[in-house]
Amino acid sequence: MDRGFPRRDFLRSASVAGAALGGWERLGLAAGAEEARVRPDLVRLRPEIEPVVRWIEETPRDGVFEKAVAELKGGLSYRLLLGGLFLAGVRNIQPRPVGFKFHAVMVINSAHYLGQSAPVSDRLLPLFWALDNFKNSQAKDVAEGDWSLGPVDEARVPKPHQAKEAFVRAMEAWDVDGADVSVAGLCRAAGAAEAMEPLWRMAVRDQRDIGHKAIFAAQSWRTLQAIGWEHAEPVLRCLAYAMLDHGNDKPVPVGPYEENLRNASKIGPDWQAGKPDPAATIALLEALREASPEEASAKVVEMLGQGIAPGSIWDAALLFAGELMMRNSGIIAVHATTAANALHFIYGASGDETTRKLALLQAVGWQPLYRERVKSPTPVKIDAITEETAASTGPEAVERIFDAVGRDRARAAAETIAYLTRGGSPLAVFDTASKMIFRKATDSHDYKYGAAIWEESLNVSDPRWHPRLAAAAMYYLPGARKPDSPLMIRAREAVSGVLG
Repeated sequence: MDRGFPRRDFLRSASVAGAALGGWERLGLAAGAEEARVRPDLVRLRPEIEPVVRWIEETPRDGVFEKAVAELKGGLSYRLLLGGLFLAGVRNIQPRPVGFKFHAVMVINSAHYLGQSAPVSDRLLPLFWALDNFKNSQAKDVAEGDWSLGPVDEARVPKPHQAKEAFVRAMEAWDVDGADVSVAGLCRAAGAAEAMEPLWRMAVRDQRDIGHKAIFAAQSWRTLQAIGWEHAEPVLRCLAYAMLDHGNDKPVPVGPYEENLRNASKIGPDWQAGKPDPAATIALLEALREASPEEASAKVVEMLGQGIAPGSIWDAALLFAGELMMRNSGIIAVHATTAANALHFIYGASGDETTRKLALLQAVGWQPLYRERVKSPTPVKIDAITEETAASTGPEAVERIFDAVGRDRARAAAETIAYLTRGGSPLAVFDTASKMIFRKATDSHDYKYGAAIWEESLNVSDPRWHPRLAAAAMYYLPGARKPDSPLMIRAREAVSGVLG
C-alpha cells in the first residue's frame, strides 16, 4: 500500500437535483485521449469523470468559481460536479489522520444533503463552498508532502471468490497493503451492499480520531449513492486506508469494541421486537451523565432484554450528544452528534445483525468518551430546558429564534422548544438553519453538524424529542446577526451567473 499511496483519505437525491436544475443531468463532458492521460503515480478514474476531476485539481483557487460556472453553462451535470469534487478529494487529500484537511472529502455529502432541500437559487451554494474548501485542503496537502492515491498493485489483487475473506483478514490484522489490494478485489467481485458489509463492521470498530472513521464510511456510501457505485473502487481503497490509521498508538481499537463484541452475543434474537418507552430513554440519558463506556453499553444489553425498543435507546444517545453541545459547543460536542448520526446510518444500512447490534452499542458506549473530553463547569440537562412563551407559530417566530442565536443561545433554544411544541413547522426551522449555513458558514463542521442534527431531529424515534434536539442545535448553528461570509457572497454571485 505504501508503494501506491504517498508520493513523498439512493440515486434519488441526484435525480431531484437534476429535475430542479433543468437539463443538468446531461453528461456534458467527454474525455479525449489527452484529457484522460493521468500521471502513472495517480489512480486512474472513469473516463466520464476524469476530465472533471482534472480541472478541479488544476484550476487555481482564485479562479475555480469562474471555471465551474463555465463548465455548468457548457452542460456539466450537477451529478458530475458532485462526483468530480468528491473524487478529487479522494485522489489528492491525505486521509490520515481522518479529519482536519480531509474534511474536504467528508463534508461533500453533508453539503449535498442540505442543498437538496434548498430553493433552486441556493442549491449550488454548498457545492461552490466545497470547491473552495477542496482547494484550501489541496494546498495544505501539497505543503505537508503532496500525498496522492496511487494505482492498485494488480498482481496482488485476490481472486474474486477470495477477496472478501482476504479483506477481513487484512483489516483485522491492520495490514495496510493487504487491505488495499483485497478491497479493490472485493469491489470488483461483489455488489454494493455485499462489498460494504465488512467495511461497516470496521467502521464501527474504532472511535479513534473522535469518530471520523464511522463518519467517513457513512459519507462515502451516501455520496456514492448520489454519484454512482461505478466510482466506488478508489473511494473504498481510500476508506480502508483511513480506517487502518492508528497514529503512533498500538493497532487496537479505541473505545469499548471488544467488550461490545461480547455484549452483542448476549442480545437475544427478538431484540428488535421491543416497545418504545420514553421513560427508558430518560433513564439511559441519566446514566450517560456518569457511566463509563462499558457501563453504558451494558445498560443497552439490559434494556433490550427488558423489551425496550432500539429506537428508544437511539433517542437517548442522540439526546445526550445534544446535551454535550449545550454544555460546550466545541468540536468534541459536534462529533458526539455527527458520529452518532453516522453509526445510526450504518445501523440502518447494514444487513448483518451483529454489525447492527454493534452500531447501537457503540453509539451509546462512545458518548462517555466524548463526555470526558467536553469541559463544562456548569453541566446542563437537555430534558430540563424551560420553554419560553411563544407569541406565534408563524414565520416571525422562526426569525426571532435565529436572531436570539446571535445574542443568547439558551434563550434561542427555549424559544425553539416553545415554537415546535405549540405546532410550529420543523421544516421552517430547518430551512432557515440551512439558509444561515449557506450564507454564513466558515467551516466544514457547520455543514457536517447542520446536516447530522437536522436529519436526526426530523427522524427521531419519539416525536416528543424533536424539539429538544432542534433546541440543542441552536447552541452551534450560525445566527442571523453573524455577518455573511465573504466567500459565500462570491459564491452567490457565481451561482447567479449559472442560473441567470
